[in-house]
Amino acid sequence: MSQNENLHRSLTPTLLWGLGVGYVISGMYFGWNFGLEKGGTLGMAVATVLSVIMYVCFTLGYAELSCAIPKAGGVFDYATRALGRDWGFMAGIAQVFEFVLAPPAISVGIGAHINLFFPELPPTYAALGAYMLFTLLNVVGVQLAATFELLITFLAVAGLILFAGATYNQISIQNLTANALPNGWAGVWAALPFSIWFFLGIEGLANAAEESRNPQRDLIRGFGSAMLTLVVLCAFTFICSVGVGGWEAIVYKPDGTTSDSPLPLALARLVGEANPLYFAVIVFGLFGLVASFHGLLMAAGRATFEMGRIGHFPGLLGKVHAKFKTPTNALVVNMLVGILILFSNTAAEIIILSVLGALTLYCFGSISVIQLRRKEPALKRPFLSPAYPFVPLCALILAGVALVAVAVSNPLLTGYYIGALVVAFVLYKMFNRNEEPETQK
Repeated sequence: MSQNENLHRSLTPTLLWGLGVGYVISGMYFGWNFGLEKGGTLGMAVATVLSVIMYVCFTLGYAELSCAIPKAGGVFDYATRALGRDWGFMAGIAQVFEFVLAPPAISVGIGAHINLFFPELPPTYAALGAYMLFTLLNVVGVQLAATFELLITFLAVAGLILFAGATYNQISIQNLTANALPNGWAGVWAALPFSIWFFLGIEGLANAAEESRNPQRDLIRGFGSAMLTLVVLCAFTFICSVGVGGWEAIVYKPDGTTSDSPLPLALARLVGEANPLYFAVIVFGLFGLVASFHGLLMAAGRATFEMGRIGHFPGLLGKVHAKFKTPTNALVVNMLVGILILFSNTAAEIIILSVLGALTLYCFGSISVIQLRRKEPALKRPFLSPAYPFVPLCALILAGVALVAVAVSNPLLTGYYIGALVVAFVLYKMFNRNEEPETQK
């Protein structure tokens, strides 16, 4: 690898925590409430508990991989080394699918929150502006981008704490139990992709490994502290928002349409829309959405960059900017693709497609933990997943079940997803120019 293809190492443990929480925190402000429509309070709660178990087990195994193989490609590098180049490519495509599709979904939420302040401004314009602004910020430099991410992540966490403080005294057991399972136990499976949205993206922390100052030590700290923070925030957000008015109150607007801003809906029932606290939650919600949007742009850029650097995507995508040492070409191409997706789907559909990619990634990641333990027992592993092999097996089983559940509940979108994977694999076999991936050298 030439020197100009190396990324700049500048990320500290604090910045990694900011990235880990920032990638995910928009899921607390937006998107998860769609799952209540499918499963009600109880169905969504059961789905969320399953998702928490899956993510805790997955992140423990993924931290082992990221510390042992600190590469920007994340699961692509791990699966290539564990399973071979073809399976590695499929894992990499699933990762790109997740990271490139998640930002358009989040940008819909950004537009919806801004529209609450400026009803005359079409939400799509705000989304387009966000894409251009934060892609530029990512191009300029990773330390600047990560520092900005840390700042807005702190503000987003503060917003959730403010919301919980304003609502916890008004929680009613009656609201939490009313119509708790409207679609029966089948609603649990339909709610799964939206419970996964609570945590989707934390795996992007592994893609920052090459830019960490000490990845073997710092990545496990980043994964552990970020996951603990997110589980606590998830519990408070779920209970407080549903508890003040029932699940229907944070799913449906007064006109009966579904809402992209559930927390302001919940707070409006308590203080009204003219209260400064209501506007504060909207502003903090924007910080949360921007944190995840900006962070996932970073992760997507690194995932696409690694696929280009190794030869599975056009070589132009694997180049680093000579001055800024960032994957500029990958970031710009991802932006253009994201904007096209933004105009072609609804937020709920984009979330489901992104979740399909994420669950595929989790399966590949968990299998890679097990296979590398067998294949390369002497590989230096600064961190070992506890209770092996039960932890990665638990993650694999839950991710596999969730993948099947999402596919059965969304056959048309699953068909699109599988079709995209097949097309990508065919093109890869026809045009791939690299017979020996660097991850195996």
